[in-house]
Amino acid sequence: MKISSYVSTMATAFLIISCAPQGTEDIKVTGAQLEVLFHDWWTYHNENLVLSAEFEALDEDGGTITKEAFLEALTTEVYIPLERESPSDKPFYQLYRLGPKADSDIGPTMANEAQTFLQYFRLEGTQFPDFSFTDLDGMTYTKEGTKGQVLVLKTWFINCGACIAEFPDLNEFVEQNEDGKDLLFISLATDRAPALEEFLIGREFAYTVVPEAGPFIRKIGLRIYPTHIIVDGDGVILKVVNKASEMMAFLEGLELAG
Repeated sequence: MKISSYVSTMATAFLIISCAPQGTEDIKVTGAQLEVLFHDWWTYHNENLVLSAEFEALDEDGGTITKEAFLEALTTEVYIPLERESPSDKPFYQLYRLGPKADSDIGPTMANEAQTFLQYFRLEGTQFPDFSFTDLDGMTYTKEGTKGQVLVLKTWFINCGACIAEFPDLNEFVEQNEDGKDLLFISLATDRAPALEEFLIGREFAYTVVPEAGPFIRKIGLRIYPTHIIVDGDGVILKVVNKASEMMAFLEGLELAG
């Protein structure tokens, strides 16, 4: 596709979504445009929707449904989510049923992503497992010992490019929240201590680093790196996301962070 044609397609989609009335017909037109080419849909999806956020969920007819039902529908390979004009600060997302001309990769890709979001959503409100983490400095952290603090956890490993790329933003976030906040930043790495110590020479990372955490990460069912988990002072999981930006936005929404 020529660049000018792609830009025109995306600009049209943006205008329809931004200006659409509350009816569903305009949304279906937008979906029909986006579903033809995977690249068009994927760009729109990543730039406009945050399925880890709190949002108003609508079925394909515009009726209100639960977030869990919405995510379950997306796992069927039949639907994609579209952003609706919202009357409030909370986003409105609506299910759009893929048509016969839809790119064959869109449904499975959406379903795979939705499975992850559904897993994370179902972890929210559950108790974080008991743990005993010993960091590179020999300090031990336990669930009982960290009671009353909000845990901000990150999973990673040395050869994960996306994990390392987040370091500067995470360092800045930690620095902004060092004083007067009951936040404890702990990273769970899968690598052994000697490799981590060598890797971190000359690299700033403001989180506490726990080596050989792979078994614990697998125990809680996490497979994507990086993953960020926020646990409240009572040991309850508040949020699980894969992007640092979404983790930081959630904490800021809780007014725990600056």
